[in-house]
Amino acid sequence: MEELIPVNILVGDRNYRVKIKPADEENLRKTIKLVNNKLVEFKTNFAGKDMQDYIAMVLIWLATEQPSSAIANENTRELSGKLKALQQLIQEAI
Repeated sequence: MEELIPVNILVGDRNYRVKIKPADEENLRKTIKLVNNKLVEFKTNFAGKDMQDYIAMVLIWLATEQPSSAIANENTRELSGKLKALQQLIQEAI
């Protein structure tokens, strides 16, 4: 079993300590950066709300973005499979 490493992250104005697989650290940091950038964007566009409202807005935004990403990943896998099949046909023809 792979060891988990502790990572400190900052979301909005709060620190959190999470344990993750070392291979997931880069993805986590990119996601946290995206979340914090969206928080700043929403705070700029919707003044007067509290941090909990902004975090809820970011979560809704992320939830609506994920299905399109999942579809894109599925399309990529499907295309990759077709390309491998074509490559195999070419190898057999040669």
